[in-house]
Amino acid sequence: MILRDRPRMLSEEKFLSIYGGIYEHSPWIAQAAYTRQPALDLDTVEGLHQAMKEAVENADHAHKLALICAHPELACAPAVAETLSKESSLEQKGAGLKECTPEEFSEFQRLNAAYKDKFGFPFIIAVKGLNRTDILQNFRARVSNDLDTEFSTALTQIHKIAFLRLTALAEGPIL
Repeated sequence: MILRDRPRMLSEEKFLSIYGGIYEHSPWIAQAAYTRQPALDLDTVEGLHQAMKEAVENADHAHKLALICAHPELACAPAVAETLSKESSLEQKGAGLKECTPEEFSEFQRLNAAYKDKFGFPFIIAVKGLNRTDILQNFRARVSNDLDTEFSTALTQIHKIAFLRLTALAEGPIL
């Protein structure tokens, strides 16, 4: 799928203003993709996503952990919800996380705390196409995984979120 704004033709500043938020609060990923652009096809969703994914894969453990930690908790408290990126807020709203029952909200809070206590980072799942029940079911299952599995799963989910965000940009208006 072709990106209408032709990313390879953009100035670095414009590229970062459009794509710097694809990976949650981690513009260094878009920066790395832009820097490598002569060798890569950045004008398609698939090409730009691959360039960004490679930037993450080539990063050290500390940068990967920081990327994971840049993501918000799911169904977070209202005070925390105010700090969500526009994309995260829309994604969580689309999955119905803003309409949790008190029992669901309580379970999300309990699972968020248990997960973060066990792994040291928030639970991450690409919520598009899922509902609260699906997400809670995944959450309950994954909290029993080991650290290496969850670290890898978190990065896989982050790449999926990034791909969905790039696809939305390609299908939507040029920023």
